[in-house]
Amino acid sequence: MEMQFKQGPSSVPFFKTMQKFPAGMMLIPLILGVLINTFAPDALRIGGFTQALFKDGALALIGLLIFATGAQITGSHSGKAAAATTGVVLVCKTLIPAAIAVMLGLIFGLEGFWGISILALLAIMGNSNGALWLAFAGEYGDERDTGAYVASAFDDGPFLAMIFLGASGLGQIPFMALVAAIVPFALGLIVGAVDREWTRVLDSVPSITIPFMSFAVGTGISLGTVLTGGVQGLFLGVGVVVFTGGLTYLGYRFLLRRGSKSGIGFAAGTTAGNAVAVPMAVAVADPRFLPFVESAAAQTATAVLVTAILAPIVASWVLKRSGGLTVHDPVAASVA
Repeated sequence: MEMQFKQGPSSVPFFKTMQKFPAGMMLIPLILGVLINTFAPDALRIGGFTQALFKDGALALIGLLIFATGAQITGSHSGKAAAATTGVVLVCKTLIPAAIAVMLGLIFGLEGFWGISILALLAIMGNSNGALWLAFAGEYGDERDTGAYVASAFDDGPFLAMIFLGASGLGQIPFMALVAAIVPFALGLIVGAVDREWTRVLDSVPSITIPFMSFAVGTGISLGTVLTGGVQGLFLGVGVVVFTGGLTYLGYRFLLRRGSKSGIGFAAGTTAGNAVAVPMAVAVADPRFLPFVESAAAQTATAVLVTAILAPIVASWVLKRSGGLTVHDPVAASVA
């Protein structure tokens, strides 16, 4: 039996207000958590369900989010038409930038440069906003573009960051930590493959878990760190749009030969809201990253906001200049 909800306007429309802000479902709870941690740090350390959910619940919520992500991948109906686009988006948006972040780590060390740690670089460069991509591609692209949402689902969470850190030697990631990170994802893959009804049910998990997860992450960040990390986060956000979005644009233009629709690639130049939890998850596996978690999470939050605003603007501008800014217009003919 489906639950019946009271109809009519909300007395206080919290949810709709949060949705009006770019990345508001992540940023607003995160900021509230930061304020609580700064001005009343012991308010949530009272034990029981309160502390378990609002203070200590981030890792459990991340695990649930990863499980739902796996189910969305194998439950996708995008088909073979999206395979090439998915590969280009995954390589250009995630794998190449993450590899470059690791190379910088080998040069500068874990501390990074200009107050930007390698942990922050991996969290920001290696996660993409699948919801934004899906909305933009659904309006200006076709099933090949919307199907590439799978790439965004695949790079969600800390697993790829752990793989890159462990393979490069920058991180001392125990094998069982990698196993523990991938088990929820693998179980989600299985559930999504055998039961599409579970995929449908789990579609709502991100909108439910991200606000609670972000609040819990925020309770580990001080307001001072947010203020000092804002400049670096702004710089990184612009860099994600220009560099990773630009790489994806080039992949669309020269590998996929999408002509006037190549500007859609810039919509991939984003950072996912749940990326704010990646630093914490990595530090659990390798405690050497603990000193960088607070600043990396703050910088990531800023980058999420910047990319959510800037990426669709840049993508729309490029599409307009090339004549591809038409809603549901057939894809332009391929160019040589």
